[in-house]
Amino acid sequence: MTVNPRLVRAIVTKELREFRRNRSMVVGMAIIPLIFSVQPLITVFALSSSASEPLRHEHVLLYMLGIPALVPSLVASYSVVGERGQGTLEPLLTTPIRREELLLGKALATFVPAGIVAYAVFALFLICVELFAQPGVAAALIRPSDVVAQVVFTPLLAGWSIWVAIFISTRSNDIRVAQQLSTVASLPSVALAILIALNVIEVSLLTGVVAAVVLLALNRIGWRVASAVFDRERLIIGTKA
Repeated sequence: MTVNPRLVRAIVTKELREFRRNRSMVVGMAIIPLIFSVQPLITVFALSSSASEPLRHEHVLLYMLGIPALVPSLVASYSVVGERGQGTLEPLLTTPIRREELLLGKALATFVPAGIVAYAVFALFLICVELFAQPGVAAALIRPSDVVAQVVFTPLLAGWSIWVAIFISTRSNDIRVAQQLSTVASLPSVALAILIALNVIEVSLLTGVVAAVVLLALNRIGWRVASAVFDRERLIIGTKA
């Protein structure tokens, strides 16, 4: 599929401009990272040097993957149903742009702030551990493989959450319902990250590669499915109703 970058950039610019005026989304993007970072930091700060050894056999840092799984879903759930709520959906649907390009622009506009938030909070978490944790705790907690996993899987999880939320937003008539359903849909990804962080599910290089390939495929499929259900005529009729 050939995508017109100029049209996609126009949608991204429009969406980012609207995000700045939407306080509820800004607050949500701030609260969720706090939930996922404060509790682990308190736990890490309370550990003594002698108690840090078990951390070498766990992947506590991967708990932070819950941020890119949840934050984008909150924002992306607004993408279509939010336009309907503020009365701008019909003009948007009459714009001469293909639905694949329109949804790609909306997805990228969600991905940019969500990715920045996820990486910034993760970096801040590492800095706090290095500066304030007991000696030996940082060395046990921060391992190169876990940092690489965080860097690689953050965009993959964020992308998958975005496409699921856009799909839900396309089929919903109420913003709150879309946000709630999108949050519920992202919980399996969060639960999986927590189980890996607690070493309930063992990970290896092979499972990591397989998981990355699966998420790449799911992102591609998500774009296709979300575009397929984005029926302009049905959405316009729903707006008028």
